[in-house]
Amino acid sequence: MGRKPERAVLDRMLSGAADAPLVAYLHGPGGIGKTSLLRYAARQAELTGRRVTHVDGRFLDSDPRRLEEAAAPACAVPGTVLLIDTFEQCQPLEAWLRETFLPRLADHAVVVVAGRVAPDPEWSLDPGWARLFTALAVRPLDTAQSHALLAARGVPAEQRGAYVAFAGGSPLVLSLAASVPPAAPGAPWEPTGDVLTTLVERLVGDLPSAVHRRALEVIAQAYVTREPLLRAVLGDEDTDRVFSWLRQLPYLEATPEGLHPHDAVRAILAADLRWRDPERYDDVRVRISLAGLQAVRSAAEDDAPLRVAEWMFLFRHQGGPDDLYNYRTHPHIEDTPLRPEDVPGLLRMAEEAEGPASATAVAHWVRRQPEAFRVHRCAGSPVPVSFMAVLRLDAPLPQDRAADPVIAAVWDLVEAAAPLRPGEHLGIRRFAVQPGGHQRPSPLMELISRRTIGEEMRAHGRAVAFTVFEDADRWGRYLAEAGMPKVAAVNVDGRQQHIFGRDWRRQTMEQWVQHRARTAVTPVATWPAAAATRGPGDRPARAGFAEGVLEALRTWHTPREFATSDLLHSHLVPHGSPDPAADLRDAIITALDAIQTDPAGVKAHEALTATYVTASRTHRAAARRLGVPYGTYRRHLALAKERLTEQLLRQPANVFDATAVP
Repeated sequence: MGRKPERAVLDRMLSGAADAPLVAYLHGPGGIGKTSLLRYAARQAELTGRRVTHVDGRFLDSDPRRLEEAAAPACAVPGTVLLIDTFEQCQPLEAWLRETFLPRLADHAVVVVAGRVAPDPEWSLDPGWARLFTALAVRPLDTAQSHALLAARGVPAEQRGAYVAFAGGSPLVLSLAASVPPAAPGAPWEPTGDVLTTLVERLVGDLPSAVHRRALEVIAQAYVTREPLLRAVLGDEDTDRVFSWLRQLPYLEATPEGLHPHDAVRAILAADLRWRDPERYDDVRVRISLAGLQAVRSAAEDDAPLRVAEWMFLFRHQGGPDDLYNYRTHPHIEDTPLRPEDVPGLLRMAEEAEGPASATAVAHWVRRQPEAFRVHRCAGSPVPVSFMAVLRLDAPLPQDRAADPVIAAVWDLVEAAAPLRPGEHLGIRRFAVQPGGHQRPSPLMELISRRTIGEEMRAHGRAVAFTVFEDADRWGRYLAEAGMPKVAAVNVDGRQQHIFGRDWRRQTMEQWVQHRARTAVTPVATWPAAAATRGPGDRPARAGFAEGVLEALRTWHTPREFATSDLLHSHLVPHGSPDPAADLRDAIITALDAIQTDPAGVKAHEALTATYVTASRTHRAAARRLGVPYGTYRRHLALAKERLTEQLLRQPANVFDATAVP
């Protein structure tokens, strides 16, 4: 349905038009209709008597001999139409395909490739291929095309709008949704719980056990699922057997990386779990996030950025700079250590991007900490195309301050607000330089971001972390939502260098990755200045305070994490208290007791106490302990959180200054 521009190109290729390309490369996300276009090409080719050869990239294992064998008729039989599907599964063969195999094609043969990954720019840059190659980005169906697809499936016109809004232009999701009628004749269609359940049932059928369902919940959230991840989330309950079962499912792709669900399948499974059990939805995400942290920490140095990219996929709906981030590898870019011969190129890049003072700072740091630099190059080329540096500092040195005004400002901040203790150090991603549009989202900036986060996750003894951006308008919101607020700005050569910081002593890395994974994310203040600006009688913003209350309850039985609660800097704790964690616990218990003003308040108190204070293992266990249905328990718990937050906000400010006691 639709796809007229793409079909027109395929028709010209199959007709043998003189100006038609030899190779068409279809690319777009899963479920977008690439395979349907390949089927269209096959039908049209067969109508004209051409031989059609199908190749599935999933079965090639990136072995050129296997592709050569499967596609042999295209080199022997004139006019053959070679169709290569799921090419992303054998992407390393792209250069070999272009340079070695395709020049041997028989007369009048044509090739259509379909994959999720956009083609290598080399196709268009090579003068020999520029006229013979075309890339066709397969986009989501527009509104008219979506309506046409639904009409072809018999969906009444008055109901199509809701289907279109749900599917977001994905032909597969539209087809799946269209197979589920409205709840009653004439009723508006919407993706209710029943509809999601029906979609899941149509998609996955009967599941062997609850463990198999939980495995699909992991699949729906993780970028790629390998057996260690499944074991980390589910425990050891028949993980190897369940993983083998997953590999056989028709809507999961078994790749060298692991298991990938079809995009539409992922969306439906995730929406179903979020509707059925929001608490479990968050719990699965938290467990995957923690497992991702462990994967980054245990990875080899060269593999760590890719493990970070897999972890970052969990937060794809929380936004980023222009929402352009992608999670795949970038094989055409090499991330390497600094080489002595790189230095002149780095200095030129720094001066062109940020001015002479920045180049002076780079020259200083390549002498002081050459190991802090990572240099990016196009594969096979020695020439640097971008670079970054994450510095590790444990003491302010006069020569560092003199050579780099940004580092001087950072040390002023640390000494004033977050002094380092013995054995601690600070880390700062000081440089992120690429030519052209400085710090715009790009594959280079993605690699810089991955390396920066990976370095933070793998660091030991890091008390404070900073990152520096000139383009604060683009990156500031994203960093603030990640708990890294702007803390200073420095004028360097007439350019503002904006400094964003966090204090890891206020929130551990483990807490941070858990916090980021929860769907109702409220940024946590992780820089002391956020608390320093608040007087003892001031009230914090309600949204952030409510998240702080929930985090304090979640960490009630983990003293180390509880002791980093942002509520320790609220009106609930006396200024200068010798034991702020104990005072915070007392304030929460007092408020918890105070909400028992009516029968609903009593039930709310019981739900909170059973869930957090006496700590049942799961929410369902807490419901069983209280002797109420799980749905009733969830309503009590939601009310309880609201009441406790309101009670704590109303609690009088404790302005007693413990440091003033003689």
